[in-house]
Amino acid sequence: MEKFVSVTAPAAAVNLKDIDTDLIIPAEFLTSTSRDGYGQNLFSRLRQGDENFFLNREDCRNVQILVTDSNFGCGSSREHAVWAIQGAGLKVVISKSFADIFFSNSAKNGLLLVTLPDDVVDKLLQDLATVPAVMTVDLEAEEVTLPDGSKVKFSYDPFRRHCLLNGHDDIDYILASQAEVDSYRQNREGVRYYSTLQANHQKLFTEGNH
Repeated sequence: MEKFVSVTAPAAAVNLKDIDTDLIIPAEFLTSTSRDGYGQNLFSRLRQGDENFFLNREDCRNVQILVTDSNFGCGSSREHAVWAIQGAGLKVVISKSFADIFFSNSAKNGLLLVTLPDDVVDKLLQDLATVPAVMTVDLEAEEVTLPDGSKVKFSYDPFRRHCLLNGHDDIDYILASQAEVDSYRQNREGVRYYSTLQANHQKLFTEGNH
């Protein structure tokens, strides 16, 4: 998994609540056996219905940060929704709230989801309605620099933050702790060996006194 420390890039907005995973990537496109190829169909229904949708606009070609309203990622638990967002070049989604399963899937796949206060998101949705603007999202500092230069703090799960900063998925995290695992195992085996010796010694001592 790619490390995520911070990103400074243009941001665009989709001013909708309750964007579900089927709207993110419709079921008819779930045909690939790999994670590749989903980005081209991200928000396909919205793109088809609105020529000014951000993915249809030349000025949004380099957008890497998406701002939405609330309850983003609700609906089915399909992991493909995360792959589609990443496949389209987006690295961060900012919203008032996220669906729990979608949040978990995103963290495990390296997509950063940032929850900001309602008033901050409302202003971003307004400011980004017609033109993209550059923002910075810094996971290490847990801070977002808004288009006007002001800064807003956010909180992120410490374990998932550690994994994203180091580019670790769950398996990578375990492998990165291999030395500690080996040490624990050796210590456990040492304790077990010592306990066996102790038991054998006690048995011999008891038998020798009969």
